[in-house]
Amino acid sequence: MTVVTAGSPSLHSGEGEQQRPFGIYVHVPFCATRCGYCDFNTYTPSELVPSPSLRSPQIGATTEGWLTAVCIELELAAKSVGARSVNTVFVGGGTPSLLGSSGLASVLDAIRANFELAGGAEVTTEANPESTSPQLFGELRASGFTRISLGMQSVAPHVLATLDRVHSPGRPLRAAAEARAAGFDHVNLDLIYGTPGETDDDLRRSVDAAIDAGVDHVSAYALVVEDGTAMGRRVRRGELAAPDDDVNARRYELLDARLSGAGLQWYEVSNWSRPGGECRHNLGYWDGGEWWGAGPGAHGYVGSTRWWNVKHPNAYAKSLADGVLPVADSEELTAADRHTEDVMLRLRLRQGLPVGVLTDAEAARATVAVADGLAVRHDDRLVLTDRGRLLADAVVRDVLIAGE
Repeated sequence: MTVVTAGSPSLHSGEGEQQRPFGIYVHVPFCATRCGYCDFNTYTPSELVPSPSLRSPQIGATTEGWLTAVCIELELAAKSVGARSVNTVFVGGGTPSLLGSSGLASVLDAIRANFELAGGAEVTTEANPESTSPQLFGELRASGFTRISLGMQSVAPHVLATLDRVHSPGRPLRAAAEARAAGFDHVNLDLIYGTPGETDDDLRRSVDAAIDAGVDHVSAYALVVEDGTAMGRRVRRGELAAPDDDVNARRYELLDARLSGAGLQWYEVSNWSRPGGECRHNLGYWDGGEWWGAGPGAHGYVGSTRWWNVKHPNAYAKSLADGVLPVADSEELTAADRHTEDVMLRLRLRQGLPVGVLTDAEAARATVAVADGLAVRHDDRLVLTDRGRLLADAVVRDVLIAGE
């Protein structure tokens, strides 16, 4: 299959590619405020100053203009990849809940209009707790969304303040209860640990609150201070301490023990769920699936081609108004590239990596990880141990490149 519009990568699927899980990711670039740690492709209202050179001064700078552009991209996407059955949809951001239920329903309608939404498809939207309500959740459920992911981060007010999060500590928990009451069986809460000033007790109370909320999924990520962010500048000036790796390792063990004790088992290094609560869309990323990334800055991957869209909403919308997919650049992955990514991603999963995927040299290096207690062999699969999860990146690096 080949992209049919100018200025776009050619997408080629080999034999059997159509059987790989296929998802659609939609990126919503709008946020009411910017969190100090965030380096995602997002824009606050003051940052979206329309360019007078565009045919419409509002093109791409409003949720309405963005939605029009996304609908065009999804139409062109269907022409590019052919009749694909969509197993999962994930609307992320940014703050998708700023679109309201009607905007999010329109996104899903556009996917249905151009693709076949598989029976039992998982349809997720992220939401910031402060822009949700019982009515929103009820309308999202009625429109076909099946899963909600809420940004919680912490219940400690001083941690939220350091992260520049504007919701109150209790709002994510109430939002989770509202989503469940609206009929969502699958609700995720995101946590961040290792924020400067956070204590073990702060994290303990946050994890326990997430457990008590009755959700079936928790994601927990160590804070990464990115260059170019407000937090990065504060750390560089010495106003905040940089995250400590040893502290983060202890915090990871703390949250893993409490989540596991409550029946949420890890299935990926940073993700825990009750049985059946795994995020199928993210599993598609980690386990060799394909996806179309729609929206400003979104990345896609089909066949052996990876591409990414232009970042600014105005440039994105203008390209689509001209009938051209808004691709900034693309790359063709070699067999070696795909093998490296396969090892990197699948080794992070609880099910582990089939040893048969490894080259002889890699398999020999994997025995060193086993001898060091960082991995075990289970039914011809290489699986990280608890200690190995703390050093997952190093284990992957050593298996792939040690001695090369």
